[in-house]
Amino acid sequence: MKHLFCLFFSVLLPVSTLAQSGSTAEPVTYIGGEICNPRLHEGGFRYAIGTENIQVMRANRSHPVIADDYGWTYNHAPNMTYWNGKFYLEYLSNPVDEHQPPGHTLMVTSTDGRHWEKPVVAFPVYKAPQGVSFPKPYYGYIMHQRMGFYQAPNGKLLIVAFYGHSYDPFKEGGIGRVAREVKKDGTLGPIYFIRYSSHASWNAGNTAYPFFTSSKDQGFKAACRALLNDKLKTLQWIDEDRGLDGFYSLKDSINRVQATSYFHRKDGKVVALWKWSYAALSADEGQSWSTPVRVPSLIMAGGKQWGQRTADGRYAISYNPIETQPYRYPLVTISSNDGIVFDSIGVVHGEVPPRRFMGENKDFGPCYVRGITEGEQTPPNDNNMWLCYSVNKEDIWVSRVQLPIRTTWQGPVNDNFDNIEPNAVIPNWNIYRPQWCPVFINKDHRLCLSDSDPYDYARAIRVFENTKEATISFNLGVEKENNEPFEVDVTDRHGERVAVLRFHEGLITLNGQACGTYGPTLWMTIKLHLDGQSVSYGSTTVPYLHAVKGIERISFRTGEYRNLPDRNTPNQTPAPPLPGCDEPLKAATYLIDNLVIQ
Repeated sequence: MKHLFCLFFSVLLPVSTLAQSGSTAEPVTYIGGEICNPRLHEGGFRYAIGTENIQVMRANRSHPVIADDYGWTYNHAPNMTYWNGKFYLEYLSNPVDEHQPPGHTLMVTSTDGRHWEKPVVAFPVYKAPQGVSFPKPYYGYIMHQRMGFYQAPNGKLLIVAFYGHSYDPFKEGGIGRVAREVKKDGTLGPIYFIRYSSHASWNAGNTAYPFFTSSKDQGFKAACRALLNDKLKTLQWIDEDRGLDGFYSLKDSINRVQATSYFHRKDGKVVALWKWSYAALSADEGQSWSTPVRVPSLIMAGGKQWGQRTADGRYAISYNPIETQPYRYPLVTISSNDGIVFDSIGVVHGEVPPRRFMGENKDFGPCYVRGITEGEQTPPNDNNMWLCYSVNKEDIWVSRVQLPIRTTWQGPVNDNFDNIEPNAVIPNWNIYRPQWCPVFINKDHRLCLSDSDPYDYARAIRVFENTKEATISFNLGVEKENNEPFEVDVTDRHGERVAVLRFHEGLITLNGQACGTYGPTLWMTIKLHLDGQSVSYGSTTVPYLHAVKGIERISFRTGEYRNLPDRNTPNQTPAPPLPGCDEPLKAATYLIDNLVIQ
């Protein structure tokens, strides 16, 4: 009777409650159990130690020449790759709003991933042939793509994109996929359609560019055919064109999947990941797929997720870990040894600056994360994971995530930067550097934070071993100041601040209490002692701002702490651009050296 009851009970249970980790019912799982604190930009998580956030393009409507030459302020959906000694990044752009015309796609390059050139147009605004008009109910041309690059077996690099109609470029609103060759010297070949939407009747006679089979370049045609035959790469196309002609092997009858990312697990099976926590498995290289399911331990909305095997032989999934569609922050990563069981959630990008330009569906935060697709070239002797994404659907960013991914530190901290070359990577520090707020090692081997952005700041964080008591010392040089303060925070693992040492207009305060003065160009030795309940600087001792179990990171920041926008900030209320947002301020510059934590 007991066995019969168990059998009867198991039949009544929903399939999802019987899911086994690694099976088709749950292709991947997160076991860390941490959930995002929606009140904090960092989500209350630990940091992925050594991550560097790099602003690739800062939108500027008033002075387009220092941004993209167009001044367009909706910039989103980047993709990236590495090929023949260069990073390549693609993103789409509209003047103001999402899915509103006109739209084009730009490309940016970098030799090191940390310093980027100016964007150039890769796919221009679409111009239909004479006599071809918009099909009803559409009214303009835009771009929308989930895939940006393809490295062909014959060594050619293709950049790809998708033309469609406003307001809805999907299905009947799509025109087709386009491709062109990226030459080794950085120039671009002619544009060709590689596939037309299966939901409409577009062809070589009614579109702006020829079909790829008409090219006289045999190598280019071979690259296009290789791409069309790649079931894994082309699954990234399924959003815009659902394949009424049977093009895709995935059976997705309710059109639930969006923004394909994939990787091979340690057991050889392919995991496909999509928005809204969906995942599926393939045991035959994408020739067939399990039914997509929602992974209950991966909490997210529509901001995309990205999975990959990392250079150290482990695995990572990156995403926004909260189900709030207009508020997409922070960006985190989780890691795994086998590509099935993931743990150790860590912040990749925890900053949410003010959105300078209002626009339709310009969600707050870092989202739409992509990386270097499996099987493509990667930088030689590189021990990083590279990710790209937009912030506020306005600016384009890249993050260099130090490997192995770790969120805790063991041992002492004694950083003097003497062995780091000027402008080189700063190991074990989390760096946030907008274009107008550079963070770097200078010629004297000191950590330099500069800031001329009216709405953002430079930030450098050093994680240390979790402790109840600590003595922290460092040298601080104040070279130049502007109207913003310089703040040094000591926090717990969740980012809760216990101590704030503030330097502003010659006055030093500790947790709001005056404790000293300083002058410009003065080189100071700062020593803080924290005993679990209070913090001391010089002769001043003040209680912690918040009670915590322990402390484990110090933050240097060229501006005030911010918690806005928050998840109550109106997302779609019309508003003018933020005053003066296109004009740099007088630069402030601060120097840090000899950080010792014990």
